[in-house]
Amino acid sequence: MSTEPSHEEHLSTSQRLLHLLKTRGPQQAAEAGKVLGMTAEAARQQFNKLAAEGLVAAFSKSRGVGRPSQFWQLTAEGQKQFPDTHPELTVQLLEIVRETFGEQGIDLLIEKREKKTREFYRHELAALGGLTERVARLAEIRSAEGYMAEYEVLDDGSLLLIENHCPICAAATVCQGFCRAEQAIFSEVLHADVVRIEHILSQARRCAYRVQPWSE
Repeated sequence: MSTEPSHEEHLSTSQRLLHLLKTRGPQQAAEAGKVLGMTAEAARQQFNKLAAEGLVAAFSKSRGVGRPSQFWQLTAEGQKQFPDTHPELTVQLLEIVRETFGEQGIDLLIEKREKKTREFYRHELAALGGLTERVARLAEIRSAEGYMAEYEVLDDGSLLLIENHCPICAAATVCQGFCRAEQAIFSEVLHADVVRIEHILSQARRCAYRVQPWSE
């Protein structure tokens, strides 16, 4: 049995709290403490430290009768703790391509990236049979690429591919063709209908895709 420490064990308490907010959205101190194995008061103290650094902020939310509950969420500075792939350089290069070669140049760039990505994903998923197995492997690949991806099996039998982070968000903001290309690739390599139901560029916390077997 391996005795190597896990990735989570390498993280400080504050890093684990930031990671929790990134992957699970706003949390109460008690909820966060339970997940991370600490008391609600200890989690609250950590959140207050992070708030002093400008990384998280508290807000109140009503849960029916009684006093509103306090939740914590990432600020814009907190979001920056998670890597983007050289955003300023990426945007600058895209603008140069657009100025030099026009929209046709951008389209060609997306097409070339789409081709390489599709080929790689197809190779990685080729030997996998079931849809759940393919989605699980795709989530692993996307996580390795920086998307903090995971998946869920829903009550109706469909699957949800979740990406809690977008390392190419800056590029996708100035050129949304990247997002359209990715959705098409997912459908092709998974052999399934894929519909984006949450989108970071539409101010959602994450990107999420509902995945179902192809309709007959």
